Amino acid sequence: MLRSLITTACLAALATAQSNVVGSAVGFAAGVTGGGDATPAVPADIDELTSWLTDDEPRVILLDKEYDFTGSEGTKTEDGCRPDSNTCGSSGQDALNGPDWCSDSYPTVSVTYDVAATNPIDVKSNKSIVGVGEAGVIRGKGFRFVSGAQNIIFQNVHVTELNPQYIWGGDAFQMAGSDLIWLDHVKISLVGRQMLVTGYETAGRVTISNSELDGQTSWSASCNGEHYWTMLLLGDGDQITFANNYVHDTSGRSPKVGDKVTLHAVNNYFQTNQGHNFDVSDGAQMLVEGNVFEDCKAPMNIAVTGGVFSVPDSSAAAQCSSALGRDCQLNQLTDSGDFGSFTDTTVVDSIGAADSVWEAIAASEVASTVVAGAGIGKISS
Repeated sequence: MLRSLITTACLAALATAQSNVVGSAVGFAAGVTGGGDATPAVPADIDELTSWLTDDEPRVILLDKEYDFTGSEGTKTEDGCRPDSNTCGSSGQDALNGPDWCSDSYPTVSVTYDVAATNPIDVKSNKSIVGVGEAGVIRGKGFRFVSGAQNIIFQNVHVTELNPQYIWGGDAFQMAGSDLIWLDHVKISLVGRQMLVTGYETAGRVTISNSELDGQTSWSASCNGEHYWTMLLLGDGDQITFANNYVHDTSGRSPKVGDKVTLHAVNNYFQTNQGHNFDVSDGAQMLVEGNVFEDCKAPMNIAVTGGVFSVPDSSAAAQCSSALGRDCQLNQLTDSGDFGSFTDTTVVDSIGAADSVWEAIAASEVASTVVAGAGIGKISS
């Protein structure tokens, strides 16, 4: 009883201290304000949280506990399938057939899943969702920013347990027909499908920073304990800053980048990937600088012919100075595959045109900095 009272008092003190968003977005989502000066408030339960996220009021929503949606919409048993990728049975991923994805060649299997994870919450504009300490956990529910939703911030929140045993079990964050989205100090784990997905409508201006994408799983589509479906960035005209993130134990789409996307990937730590990291379509515009790849089998799809600047050497790094006001940073590879050499500098001007540009640090500092600061419970007021 005493311990419970102490815990409650500590969370109340944290909520008072951390009563709004900390810092401001850098990169393409610079200027996002979320709920702005709205009075911070803590939702009592999942129903009130859902109501606040989907109304038209600007809000600052504090999460001082776990909000568990599992079981809230029941479970469903139906026919799914076992794709060819699942060569390891119960430790692989079978698939739901919601989007009619199952091929006739895939054996039919019975699947039982939690319905809530397949029905994301459509978040309305002008919201800040802020976790308190390490307490802000959303279990069994993902989020969509669609139909013109804009000016949204998620900070210091952990989204987890979206039917991880099933392909199509649930996405953590979906963005399409949106603008000015900032995900900061977010952790994503144990999802069925994508951790982050944009498209096919534009996601607009997005910054994803200081976040942890944790691919450790007991149900791996690649049958190696790593999550395959990580980031699918396909929006027409997306402008995405992806900075200071810790992406680990994934086996594919880390990220997959479509042909109409502009991406600045800077100072990220990609660790342990037995599949591939960057899977890039021709036409994508991408600056990849100051990142660390450690134990990554295929850091880059080296078949790309243009649109990518990977800062292959110090001479190339200097070519950023006029557009960014600084040299670019070289990437660092350890126990990893071929990264290739991509020298199309046209993307640098697009990155430099953003309202603010990430101030990159040297790759030698990235691993320690990112591990210490990425994810929830690692933000100071």
